[in-house]
Amino acid sequence: MRLFRRGSAPEPDPQPPTEDATPVASGDDRVPDEPATPAADEPAAAAPGAPLEAAVEWAWGADWSAEKADAARRERELEQLEHGLEKSRVGFAARLRGAFAGGGDADWEVIEETLITGDVGAVLAMDLVERARSRRDVTAEDAVRAELAALLAPRDAEHWEPVPAVPGGPAIVLVVGVNGTGKTTTIGKLAARERANGRRVVLAAADTFRAAAIDQLRIWATRTGCDIVAHAANADPAAVVFDALDAAIARHADLLIADTAGRLHTKSNLMEELAKIRRVIDKRLPGAKVETFFVLDATTGQNGLAQALAFHAAVGLTGVVLTKLDSTAKGGIVFAIEQQLGVPVRFVGVGETAEDLLPFDPQDFVAALFA
Repeated sequence: MRLFRRGSAPEPDPQPPTEDATPVASGDDRVPDEPATPAADEPAAAAPGAPLEAAVEWAWGADWSAEKADAARRERELEQLEHGLEKSRVGFAARLRGAFAGGGDADWEVIEETLITGDVGAVLAMDLVERARSRRDVTAEDAVRAELAALLAPRDAEHWEPVPAVPGGPAIVLVVGVNGTGKTTTIGKLAARERANGRRVVLAAADTFRAAAIDQLRIWATRTGCDIVAHAANADPAAVVFDALDAAIARHADLLIADTAGRLHTKSNLMEELAKIRRVIDKRLPGAKVETFFVLDATTGQNGLAQALAFHAAVGLTGVVLTKLDSTAKGGIVFAIEQQLGVPVRFVGVGETAEDLLPFDPQDFVAALFA
């Protein structure tokens, strides 16, 4: 008995083809065995086993290139920087522009006062005004902008990139700073940035005196797809870093970022703890070149500069991350930090999201400040 769906006719038994049967032409008179020719505006189908790169390139467009993608990224970051510096631009920079008097006779006293109140610092402001005032080849505005740009520390490369601490090993970054500056959040943002660049990152939760910091770093590790090494609260921070370094080496990680206890720069025992962490790293990887980033809240002004100077004297800073730059109208702290420390600002935070941690470019910063 044959079964079929109600309302439909039973299918006829297939008939064997006869020897003189000829194929029936389709509606466009093509023989069924003949492959269809693609339209002129359609991409040709990839042959079996062909690489997929061609399809991806076609999806981006025929004129896609790494250079154009990099230029688009730089343009986006410059727009973010200009937006983040809005308060400084309408405060600090606007008062400077008003003192320039349209390129005529500048009010140098107002310029000096604006630089001081903008957190450049009194001594530095007076020296800068004296040098700018002696220049006769350019306008007062161009002279001040050039002198401000000259205060920024020289850089080995356009943007910071993690460098292996020893050949074949991971790059190591210790992140230090005072509680409340956004230190742990900055670590999460930096990890997200490096993960987006295709690097494998291990986080060390060595801020063991604050349980919330460990939990916060775990959240960032999950969010960014990073590995994390953490001990119980109040554990020895140096032991955490040692174990994290072991894990980074075993897992062939590209970068190890270590959170450290938020501490006041006046606490000598806590500063000694940082020195202990450095000794532990050197014991595990003799001769390792360790980066030490200081996270500074831009709203703290000259007090933050005093913190940076103390940390630099104790552990030797290699970079500064300036956070909350979008929350202050005093953008002059950047110039004071780099001139007095001789340490470059590596990143600036201009918002809450991971994409708002931007690489610091001196020329772009000065241009955005006076845009």
